[in-house]
Amino acid sequence: MPKILILHASLGTGHKSAAEALGAAFEQFGAEVRVEDTLDHCSPVVAKALNAYYLQTSEKGPKLYKAFYEASDKGGFEDAFSMNRLIGVIGGPLLRELDALVDRVNPDAIICTHQIPLQLLVARKQRGEIQTPLYVVVTDYVAHSTWFAPEVSGYFVPSELTRNMMVKRGAPSAAVCVTGIPVNLCISEEKPVSLMRQRHNLPDEAALISLFGGGIEAERVRNIVVELLEMPTPATLVVVAGRNAELLPALEGIESSASVQLIKHERIDYVDDLVAACDLVITKAGGLIVSEILARGTPMIIIDPLPGQEEWNADMVAAAGAGVQLRMAEMVPAAVGHLVGQIDALMSMRRQAQRIGRPRAAIEAAEKVLADIAFVTGRQDTR
Repeated sequence: MPKILILHASLGTGHKSAAEALGAAFEQFGAEVRVEDTLDHCSPVVAKALNAYYLQTSEKGPKLYKAFYEASDKGGFEDAFSMNRLIGVIGGPLLRELDALVDRVNPDAIICTHQIPLQLLVARKQRGEIQTPLYVVVTDYVAHSTWFAPEVSGYFVPSELTRNMMVKRGAPSAAVCVTGIPVNLCISEEKPVSLMRQRHNLPDEAALISLFGGGIEAERVRNIVVELLEMPTPATLVVVAGRNAELLPALEGIESSASVQLIKHERIDYVDDLVAACDLVITKAGGLIVSEILARGTPMIIIDPLPGQEEWNADMVAAAGAGVQLRMAEMVPAAVGHLVGQIDALMSMRRQAQRIGRPRAAIEAAEKVLADIAFVTGRQDTR
């Protein structure tokens, strides 16, 4: 039985979700899997500092985050190697517990869905301390140079565009495999729209629109909701606050209109069911949520992308015709009104989402790793 160690870092939710999807895929093939948060294996002070930095720069100071993100994105592989090697050497002493975990598990392959564990493990491989094959899952549609390392046995990337850009920057062509970003295995299962609406008591006769507001400023969401309620077209609007603790209080007192039913949720455990039931999803552009929506073939409107990788994710969706990106949140109600009144436009976006969506990404990545390390087991097809 092969032993697989999958490492992520809980800075945002997408890296963890991709790691868990991969873990489930490897278990389908009978592998022994450990999915670990790198930050659980360092000092609490370091973990707290990294989380605070991520929150303050990405959500509170996006311009600062963009400046740092772009400045740290080195042009070619050699420049990236030098920077990443330095980060691994400096950070290594702060994560001795991670070294101990790797030695204790003694895996047959290690997969990283975040750059932090990658850079630390690369430093160990360069010192000859571990020989284990190392794989990388790139969780955004444009790969920042912090994903690059010469010791990587294989990269799993979201799209042909991602692959082409990496190869142009110096990545070995044979090492870069297009699988998509790993999403929950249930997304590969058929979920009829009517059944999903019936399961969650959602009206079946009107357009269904969901707004995922976890990373969007609460007052902006409030303004969007107020204007959407004025649409003359019959519709149901589901707002999911997620981690945005300020959102539901901001929506207090706002109720359904004559034409639009408003449903408000704090958190839900059936995101995929809801996406499958929707005609349109309004969201930010995290690599994981974009991949989940595309894999389900649902059109989307993207707003407030985080400077850097989320802007690139949003550009990819818009360029593919699977959704639209709006820089001004004030334009959302007009765009929604146009799309729900134009069935042909929505269906075209749906076809494009289905064309580029990769619901079996986790299975394909697991198959490739197991074949590489010569552990070919009886295949359990999840299609």
